[in-house]
Amino acid sequence: MNRRIISMIILAVLTLSALYGLSRSASPPIDPPDPSSSITLDEAIFHRTSQRSYLDEPVTAEEVSALLHAAGGGTADGTSGPTRAYPSAGGAYPLNIHLVAGNVTGIEPGVYTYQWRDHSLKKILAGDIRAPLMRASLDQRSVGSAPAAVIITADIDRTVSRYGERGRRYVLIDAGAAMQNVQLKAVDLGLGSVVIGAFDDQALQQVLGLDCFPLLVMPVGRTRSR
Repeated sequence: MNRRIISMIILAVLTLSALYGLSRSASPPIDPPDPSSSITLDEAIFHRTSQRSYLDEPVTAEEVSALLHAAGGGTADGTSGPTRAYPSAGGAYPLNIHLVAGNVTGIEPGVYTYQWRDHSLKKILAGDIRAPLMRASLDQRSVGSAPAAVIITADIDRTVSRYGERGRRYVLIDAGAAMQNVQLKAVDLGLGSVVIGAFDDQALQQVLGLDCFPLLVMPVGRTRSR
């Protein structure tokens, strides 16, 4: 093999490595959410409904920031360490919060993992994947039409290693708390959302480029009833 061929192979490898690195690069931190609320908690609970139809309008990075923080952002330091927005058995915090951005002002289309410690987004995949995400979600149109979706996955062993098989139940309780936080914050922001648990696990993992156990998909967007 001559030197020219070797040089071409090295160049190709370096190019692919650079592209792969870009596709999984971290984006700048998103602005921290405003802790104030436009409505009371009672009002948010009363007006919370499952909304499956969304307007063809973007949501903003500020709104996404608030939703992600509600799902699992840092709050205060507890007796056993940092406390997050959802309660977790033994402080194990097994949930991973992800964002699928399709039409979000200020955030490029792609799949991101929420980094709660510094309130930032780690890019997993670039590009608008709402169509394949909808197919993985058994062709539910709300998934494909929403400008964004919050997806919760879990590292179940993080809790099971502490509590045994009963820990699986605790993980589901954690997810329910995080899910409700997102829905109530969506109401506060004037957005609609719905919780989806019907999807093909393996197909969803492939679409997202993730290997954690998927628990739920939450499309979020503007609705006519806002």
